[in-house]
Amino acid sequence: MAFRVIIAAGAVLLAFAPLARAEGDPQAGEAVFKKNCSVCHTTDEGKNKIGPSLHGIVGRHSATLPNFQYSEAMKSANKDWDAQNLDQYLSNPRGLVPGTKMIFAGLKNEQDRQNIVAYLATQK
Repeated sequence: MAFRVIIAAGAVLLAFAPLARAEGDPQAGEAVFKKNCSVCHTTDEGKNKIGPSLHGIVGRHSATLPNFQYSEAMKSANKDWDAQNLDQYLSNPRGLVPGTKMIFAGLKNEQDRQNIVAYLATQK
């Protein structure tokens, strides 16, 4: 009986393993973040720059950080910042949220985007 429970638990863990991990490398993502994002953003909780703090961004709803003045476009975006939406936004911010005040043109390298998303997922 105990053996069946262990096997069943293992099967459940394997089934959900892809959901639990990000596709990218958080350490590589930190380097890409520092190079491309840190001029305008920080991952420090409660500290904004030109752009909002990205601490806890993964899973957060768009334009909900209480101490940041978002654009009307971002307020209307109605997005949950999951891995897919973050990847799309990082690829082409104005494509996903037309009228956003973020001036970044986008990060074309898919692996770099996956790495940044993996890094941001660690910033909780």
